[in-house]
Amino acid sequence: MRRARITFALTTVMLAAMALAPAALARDDGGEGWWGETNDKDITMMMFATIAFFPAIILLFSLIQSRLDKRRHAREDAAKARAANADWRGGW
Repeated sequence: MRRARITFALTTVMLAAMALAPAALARDDGGEGWWGETNDKDITMMMFATIAFFPAIILLFSLIQSRLDKRRHAREDAAKARAANADWRGGW
């Protein structure tokens, strides 16, 4: 049942995308996109922004992963300390 729902949803999305494609191709805007008329300076600045974007994302994700690893190691150390402590082992 779940597979059928996923297949139906993907089929619906694909059909909608295929129905909208001719309208996107039929526009008469002289080849200009959303940005409008561009020149070399616009393209260069956009590519510099792209070059800066990827190292920034890598740095951000690395900082997040480091923080999560630190929390995981702290949790593991606390579990080891509880296991070594006689008060937490239970029994008589």
